[in-house]
Amino acid sequence: MRIKILLLLIALLGVFGTQAQEKKWTLRECLEHAIENNITIKQSELDVESADINKSDAFGNFLPTLNASGSNFWSSGLSPDPITGTNRTLTFRSSSYRVDVGVTLFNGLRNVRQFQRAKLNQLLSQYNLGKSKDDIALFVANSYLQVLLNKESLKVIEKQHEITLEQLNRTKELVDAGVLPQGDLLEIEATSADELTRIVQAENSVQISLISLAQTLLIKNYEDFDIADQEYLLPGAEILDTPIEQITTKAREARYEVQIAEQNKRIAEKDLQIAKGAYYPTLNAGFNYDTRESGARGVDRILDVDNPFDIIPIGTVEGTGQTVLGQNPNFVSVELPRRPFFKQLYDNDGVSYGASVQIPVFNGFSARNAVKRNKINVKRAEFQLEQAELDLDSNIYQAYLDAKGAAEAYEASQVSVKAQERAYEYAKDRYDVGLTNAFDFSQSKFRLENAQSQEVQNKFDYIFKLKVLELYFGVKIADIKL
Repeated sequence: MRIKILLLLIALLGVFGTQAQEKKWTLRECLEHAIENNITIKQSELDVESADINKSDAFGNFLPTLNASGSNFWSSGLSPDPITGTNRTLTFRSSSYRVDVGVTLFNGLRNVRQFQRAKLNQLLSQYNLGKSKDDIALFVANSYLQVLLNKESLKVIEKQHEITLEQLNRTKELVDAGVLPQGDLLEIEATSADELTRIVQAENSVQISLISLAQTLLIKNYEDFDIADQEYLLPGAEILDTPIEQITTKAREARYEVQIAEQNKRIAEKDLQIAKGAYYPTLNAGFNYDTRESGARGVDRILDVDNPFDIIPIGTVEGTGQTVLGQNPNFVSVELPRRPFFKQLYDNDGVSYGASVQIPVFNGFSARNAVKRNKINVKRAEFQLEQAELDLDSNIYQAYLDAKGAAEAYEASQVSVKAQERAYEYAKDRYDVGLTNAFDFSQSKFRLENAQSQEVQNKFDYIFKLKVLELYFGVKIADIKL
């Protein structure tokens, strides 16, 4: 019974392992996985969260501040009584409580400007996140196309090698029959060996490109990683018929590079307004409530019932020298019972309220220099925006010309392949009837293979450059189709 269970578990693990190895990644799956797991994108997402918090801080500057405090102390020896203010020698406990409310009524509109800046920075962080996603997606798409290119190149070599093996068998039969010389067989065998070497190199290129793509996706299981095998047809090239001025205008509206530069300029202008706010007075208002209580017993002075008056001399009679006596009230200190806690708080509370104004007169040129620095930053941001627009225009023109050049190169490679195919068929027919030698035939076959490999490279180069141009036209990476 245990053996059956063990065999069943092994079979299930084998099925699961096979299913895991059969996972083929499509381009969309690669893009979604990269956007979800890429570290750079995660950091940009944290920047968005931080910008949201900064916006909340800026909004909080409009709200009043409310703070409460309390203290409780024990005093021993000669200490001032917090209630009566007299020094007494005893051990007692005392506490105090305070509530403060403050609000800024005016500070040169800096709170308003800071809140506006926080909203601009929030939008900037979202633009940076979008740019990070586009950059990573474009890099992943390029890596994905590189794998496809290497796989197609491998297929070309393998297909040519199959033809070589067929020709090798046919040549061997003709050599054995004495129709062809032994040298022709050796030539084709050398060609076959060379193709096997190039197949190994092409397989290594496929594996290296797969590993590079897996590393980009943060996938550690390199051995089982593979992409989906499907036919990638040449996409439509309608965008090449679009006037380049229209592509440039669309790109300035959609591309994050210009939007980021524009936001940085707006933030610099807002920083300048904030710095100018230091020239104006600051007006604050406040309200305070405090109270206190003490655990010490109170002391009162009353007449001594047993001896209410003391007889003391108050002067002498002139002439007789007789002493004049008088009565003085005889007070004694009586310790009172402790007053209730809440009654003390009620009796001892007090409030204060008012407003304060702070007028900047001279502060070592700090406010003036801060304004000057921010003016420089505004100029710098304007230059950066201008440079971003120039770079975008240059990149669009370059991408447009690259796409057109790639299209022409791909069309030329298609013509070259058809020509080489006809040349190869002609050489094959001549070789089959003995009108040409194996070396010339191998050269014709080698030229056909090079033309086919070049066609594959030009095809995927054209696809990638066409997609780059679509990105500049405002097509989101998630909507791009291969």
